[in-house]
Amino acid sequence: MARTQLVGVIIGLAIVAALTVLRATDPSLLRLARDLTFDEYQRLAPRSFENVPVRVVDIDEASLKEFGQWPWPRDRVAALVDRLSEMGAAAIAFDILFSEPDRLSPRSVMRDVAGVDQALLERLPDNDEILARSIGDRPVVLGFGLTNAGNYRPPVKAGFAFTGESPFDAPPRLTAATPLRPQLEARVAGLGHISLNPGSRSAVVRSVPLLLSDGEQLYPNLALEALRVAQGASTYIVAGAPDAPDTITLIKVGEFVVPVTAAGELWLYVSPDRAERYVSAGRVLAPGGVSAETRAAIEGGIVFVGTSAAGLQDIRTTALGHNVPGVSLHAQTVEQVLSGRFLSRPDWADGLEILAIAAAGSLLVLLTTFVSPAVALACGLLITALALVASWSAFLYAGLLFDPLAPILAGSITHFAATAYRFLVIDRERRVVRRAFGQYLSPSLLYRIEHTQDALRLGGDDRELTIMFVDVRNFTEISERLTPGEVVRFLNTLLDALSRHVIANEGTLDKFIGDSIMAFWNAPVDVADHPGKAVRAALAMRETLARLNESDAFGFGSDQKVAIGVGIHTGLACVGNMGAEMHFNYSAVGDAVNIAARIEAACKDVGFDILISETTADLGERCAVLEAGALALKGKSTRTRVYAVVGDEHMAASAEFSELQRIHEQLIGAMRSRSRPRRELVNAAKLKAPALCGGLSDFYRRIGRRTDHFAGEPLPFADEVGSAE
Repeated sequence: MARTQLVGVIIGLAIVAALTVLRATDPSLLRLARDLTFDEYQRLAPRSFENVPVRVVDIDEASLKEFGQWPWPRDRVAALVDRLSEMGAAAIAFDILFSEPDRLSPRSVMRDVAGVDQALLERLPDNDEILARSIGDRPVVLGFGLTNAGNYRPPVKAGFAFTGESPFDAPPRLTAATPLRPQLEARVAGLGHISLNPGSRSAVVRSVPLLLSDGEQLYPNLALEALRVAQGASTYIVAGAPDAPDTITLIKVGEFVVPVTAAGELWLYVSPDRAERYVSAGRVLAPGGVSAETRAAIEGGIVFVGTSAAGLQDIRTTALGHNVPGVSLHAQTVEQVLSGRFLSRPDWADGLEILAIAAAGSLLVLLTTFVSPAVALACGLLITALALVASWSAFLYAGLLFDPLAPILAGSITHFAATAYRFLVIDRERRVVRRAFGQYLSPSLLYRIEHTQDALRLGGDDRELTIMFVDVRNFTEISERLTPGEVVRFLNTLLDALSRHVIANEGTLDKFIGDSIMAFWNAPVDVADHPGKAVRAALAMRETLARLNESDAFGFGSDQKVAIGVGIHTGLACVGNMGAEMHFNYSAVGDAVNIAARIEAACKDVGFDILISETTADLGERCAVLEAGALALKGKSTRTRVYAVVGDEHMAASAEFSELQRIHEQLIGAMRSRSRPRRELVNAAKLKAPALCGGLSDFYRRIGRRTDHFAGEPLPFADEVGSAE
């Protein structure tokens, strides 16, 4: 692992750790994003409206128009209770506060008139007493509000049984309540708080606290109390977590079990507001009696009395983004319980999401650093898709709420940071490598050197290389017939076509020297069978040049053929970055380089286009080669044995080459022993050569004049062999 990669991993994991801690602290911004995600889920798949026995008796605009503005005198409210009871309502819950005396009561009105006899006042009707008599012995639930003033606590009309640890500190806190009229408080069957989102800054009602606590007593909300009264139940069962104090898991009321949050809140799974949910209070109080349709809607149902009139300002926003009367949310709470369709967020959801951030972030850091940002991005997109699908499926099929947004956001930040670090630091070194080697190496070699530490340090290493020199024959003669621009175009066409084979066979282009190419194999990284790959590159150059000549790619005409000479040698050389720190070339120097250059130059004398040294022939894969003699190279005290490369390993296995090789070995033996049948052997070889390689004809025409390449000294009958041609 390179140092920059190690630093990148450390920085990336530190970012992942910071994001994990941030999620663990759960700041308000993340909570808001999570809530908005769950809102969107409900909008995509809202709870369908079911015709359960729950109705809202709505003090709507039509009712106010018919019976006068609000507040109504409480004798009219009593009449509403009487009518609903006669219609068979199982429970009547008022989302209305009755905390002040009825100012429209006759007794209250006359009390403010000067000189009225006290005895007369006592005989006048009191609307609060009328309402109290009406609700007595009937399934009526009144609501109380929350306040920060005073210390009033409403009476609790039901008992509580507990399992598990104490739950008293789990629900939201009740500091004080708005007092009800004493006579109403004493006669009513149930009391419940009407606050939908106490202490919340959000205007959207996403959950409803079913219980409040003052630390010693629990207080149910209006919906829960209406459900209890409707069933005639007397006790709530509150289940706490076995080993976690101040944690509520569920509430049982009568026959119904309600799963709740740790604070005793119910996640609202709302349905779109429907007209079927409402019955106008005017229809219930109609002087001529109620219709059969209205009676059927009320009979046996839990009725919530409230208002949708805009002027009374009891309008709330749901997760669907709809503005609805607050009383409808109490009704929907009971609807949800009766239908058994709940939303819940398991206690371990936070832990799962935190673990997902840590695991996914760490994976993306490692992939970005050691593989590639593209692969990391693909994995990140896959993780995102899986998180969204899993979260959505859990909501749709199990009503479970898992936040996909926090892991996705954390993964995106991690990937961006790791990618930025890689681009600015790690890939900066690789971009230097690409600038230095991009035009001279195959993509596979370039990838390997990019991932090699200190690949571009200044200096050289001694290592075995296979070096190739390529030169254009008769270039001086060609350039004399061309303009400078035409010479450049000719060289670009030729050298581009030939150099591609170096790259394709994992070689390194060292330099272009006029009309020549220098290349080598086995550096900057190890290349398996580098002698064989160099030979295959040379054979490919031969085939490419033949095609270029045949198609007249140089524009010289069919009678002007371009020829090249290729020399290859394998040996020890010094290879590395040579020059200055700010400007250097990757090159090879040494005796092996000189030998390769001399072998290339000898192609003219030998009369063949590809010559390799004995070392290359011994180390490379078996190709079709013929001994071309031991040459006295300039600067070398001993002769260097070279071989002519006729073809690849397939040609080497052919019967035609085997026959030529047999004749060639006899010829070489004869030349070394100076025996007489050399002429016949040369002619026999010349007959076999054209079928294998056109260049062999010139090779055998010249071989008789090169007897000194096959013996210790020149032979006196070289001209005789040459005359046999």
